[in-house]
Amino acid sequence: MTLKQSLLWPFTLPYGAAAHLRARAYRKGILKQQHLDGTVISVGNLTTGGTGKTPMVVWISERLLAEGKNVGILTRGYRGEKVAPATKNNSGAAGGTTTNALATTSDEVRLLQSRLGSRVQFGVGANRHEQGRELSKRGVNWFVLDDGFQHLQLARDVDVVLIDATNPFSGGRLLPAGHLREPRSALARADIIVITRGTRAPAIESAIRRDSAAPIFYARTKLDAIHSVTEGQLAGTVAVDALPKLFAFCGIGNPTAFLDDLRTWGPDVVGHKFFPDHHRYTDHDDQEILQLASEAGASGLICTEKDLYNLHAIYYAKLPTFYCSISMQIDNADDFWRTVLSTAESRRRP
Repeated sequence: MTLKQSLLWPFTLPYGAAAHLRARAYRKGILKQQHLDGTVISVGNLTTGGTGKTPMVVWISERLLAEGKNVGILTRGYRGEKVAPATKNNSGAAGGTTTNALATTSDEVRLLQSRLGSRVQFGVGANRHEQGRELSKRGVNWFVLDDGFQHLQLARDVDVVLIDATNPFSGGRLLPAGHLREPRSALARADIIVITRGTRAPAIESAIRRDSAAPIFYARTKLDAIHSVTEGQLAGTVAVDALPKLFAFCGIGNPTAFLDDLRTWGPDVVGHKFFPDHHRYTDHDDQEILQLASEAGASGLICTEKDLYNLHAIYYAKLPTFYCSISMQIDNADDFWRTVLSTAESRRRP
């Protein structure tokens, strides 16, 4: 435990007590959950930071779409603001056009819109129940609740909880000393647990089993393609062996995982710089990244797809810029999906 964590540890006690009492109040019916007219599949986690929620939301949404379901995604849209609907002239980085009536500055929502387009409708805002009711009026009856494990106000039919194998329980430390949003005992609410960034983790499974009997699956991020970006527009895919020496940067929840993935996928990464999650890049950041890249001997930059929506155009003029598009690869995917649907069926209200 670091000095900072030691100083913050006393504050975890009231935080943990409040989280426990809140969950208990919903479980006992003291606080009432709000219901939507449809099936709600929640994707969430125990910790702050990236565990692969966005790729999982995409995976589930695409599976529902393949079965002909009317799908809506409910998300807070962290750090985003609603803006005028995007067009081909104002759609921003990556050149994607927002095909939904909703337009927002949230990087995660824009990424989801880019991947799923008009096939999925979006409800963005803090009040997920209100957003869901609006989507219901437009025919949506299958809802994917993004980052929903702690959003107990909205009833759900399936709780899918992701646990990062590289840092599963943040050393057991709650916020603000660690990254746990709730005590590990909250896993008792989970219907399905997915251990991400791993293929077999018996020690983590054993720890989970102290609090949950939910079925456990494994998943990891898979590289779909590396894209080049020119003046804010996609300029095609690039083979790994055709890439220059790269300087990696990102502002995501688990930046070390991005670096580890790059090393696994094969690009020659000669340096890196990490920023806070959802970071909006400034002119100062531009200059710092370019300077660090030069010092490291890099002749190109690479970031995540989410970062693309927070960049300035200066990158595109100074060095070739690339980003990775990824997807979720789930072991025993058909079994996982059958478990999701059977759980939803068992919870379906008359």
